[in-house]
Amino acid sequence: MNILEKIVAYKKTEVEAAKALKTIAELKGMPLFSTPCLSLTAYLLDETKTGIIAEYKRQSPSKGVINNESTVNDVTNAYTQNGASGISILTDSHFFGGSLVDLLAAREATHNRIPLLRKDFMIDEYQIFEAKAFGASVILLIAACLSPEKVKELAIVAKSIGLEVLLEIHNEEELLHICDEVDLVGVNNRNLKDFVVNVEASAQLIQKIPRNKVAIAESGINDTDTIVFLRKAGFKGFLIGEHFMKQPDPTIAFANFVNELNTKGR
Repeated sequence: MNILEKIVAYKKTEVEAAKALKTIAELKGMPLFSTPCLSLTAYLLDETKTGIIAEYKRQSPSKGVINNESTVNDVTNAYTQNGASGISILTDSHFFGGSLVDLLAAREATHNRIPLLRKDFMIDEYQIFEAKAFGASVILLIAACLSPEKVKELAIVAKSIGLEVLLEIHNEEELLHICDEVDLVGVNNRNLKDFVVNVEASAQLIQKIPRNKVAIAESGINDTDTIVFLRKAGFKGFLIGEHFMKQPDPTIAFANFVNELNTKGR
């Protein structure tokens, strides 16, 4: 099996275990479930912000441990104060070292001032109810591990409880996964099957993404010139995680990156 297949196989057992611990009815009863979601779409289109969806990520299968020192509270608060348009929280525990507790901590640290994306491998509607219960405003659906029919099914559930949906694609074939219920389309420059990064993937695919979907470039964005290039190509959002998290202090790294980006204008 490739990396993605291993992750999905493990995720199936993980989700079944979670269902045994807490029912959907119990998730719906959690305090955050009834609070309104913020719109990542609106924040990305707000030109007073950077367009950056900054990520909190401890580790990955391809890089191992990236940062086990910086806390969720400090990093997400700095992202919010320095103009991020959204924050992505890795909640996969086995492969990425994250958890739903991180999502909850980020929600508490940012006081619902910024949209939070639950970044995980979503294969079951149960995970969508989890996302809302723990403070997310947006969920990620990955085309590479879902059929077009499953994307639509999960997206309908997400929209029914007020969440926005970011669909991640990697190639032209996955454009077929885009449906009416998807709000945002992300082009991941990292192939999830072998983790090879190719930034040109974004520029090649954006011309074929429907104009009514906000386009986001993901992975492999390590400098402000790349954002300027991708912005000119039509992207409104830029998901960046590893670049900040691998620095000695992600909070300083993000602030410096934003200052540099602001000098180049929009």
